[in-house]
Amino acid sequence: MNNTKVIPAKIFAKKETGGKLEILFLEKIDENKFKGFVKGKNPLGKKIYVDEYVLKCYKEKNEFIFEIENGKCEDLIREKGNIPLPPYIRRKPQELDKIYYQTVFAKEEGSIAAPTASLHFTEELLKKIENKGVKIKYINLRVGKGTFIPLKVKDIRAHKMEEEYYEIPDETIEEIERAKKEKKRIFACGTTCVRALETYALENKKSGFTSLFIYPGFKFNLINALITNFHLPKSTNLVLVCAFAGRERILKLYEVAIKENYRFLSYGDAMLLLK
Repeated sequence: MNNTKVIPAKIFAKKETGGKLEILFLEKIDENKFKGFVKGKNPLGKKIYVDEYVLKCYKEKNEFIFEIENGKCEDLIREKGNIPLPPYIRRKPQELDKIYYQTVFAKEEGSIAAPTASLHFTEELLKKIENKGVKIKYINLRVGKGTFIPLKVKDIRAHKMEEEYYEIPDETIEEIERAKKEKKRIFACGTTCVRALETYALENKKSGFTSLFIYPGFKFNLINALITNFHLPKSTNLVLVCAFAGRERILKLYEVAIKENYRFLSYGDAMLLLK
C-alpha cells in the first residue's frame, strides 16, 4: 500500500485586479518559493493575495513559480491550504474531506491526490486482513499532477508521464522477495503501488523518480493481484488496468459497473483483479 499523505495543496487567491485564482501547490523549491498549477487567467506580473500573504508569480521553463513575499511555504499551506479534490468533483473542499480524502495509514507528506484504492481500508479491516496471515507492507509514491493529465495522443505510446518520486523500504523489498520465492500472491493496492513496484523491478532502484507508463503489452514482473477503483476514460490509470487484466475484460467489467450503478473515481467503489 502507498502510505503517502495528501497535503492541503489547493489555495484560493485573488489578483490585485480582483480576479479570482486557484493555485495548486505542486513542489517546494525553497522555504518561500514553489511550483504551482494555475486555474484562472494569467497571473504573471500581478500581485496575488491569499488573505495576508502576498505572492508574485513568474515563469521558468514553462512552469509557474510562486514566491511568497512575506512568509514560508509550510505556513501558507498549513494556514490557507485546502484538500485538492480532483477536478471532476465539482464543489469546494469541505472539512470532512480532510478525513475522507486521506488513508488511515497516511504518513509521508507530499501528494496532491490520494491513492484512492486505499480509501476503502479501515484500521479494523486491516487488522482482519493481517489476522488471516496477510503481510501488509508499504511503499511511498508522491502523487503529482500527472494523475490528472488525460491521454491526448492517438498512439498511446507517444504519451509522456510526469515524473513522480517514490521510495520502497528495505523491509517491503525483503517481504516481496520472500513472497516471490514462496510463489505467493503479491497484491498492489492502487496504480501508484504498481508503478513504484514495477519501476523497482525494471531498474532495481529503491528510490528515485519514475515516469513509467504501463500500457497493454507490458510484462508485469512483481504483482499478480490488483485492487483499484473505476477510472476515467482516456486516463493513464485505465490504460494500466487494461494492461494488467486485458482491455476486453475490463470493458465488460465496466459495463457491469454502469448497469449496477457502481460509483466511479476517487470516492467510488473498487474491484479486485487477479492474474
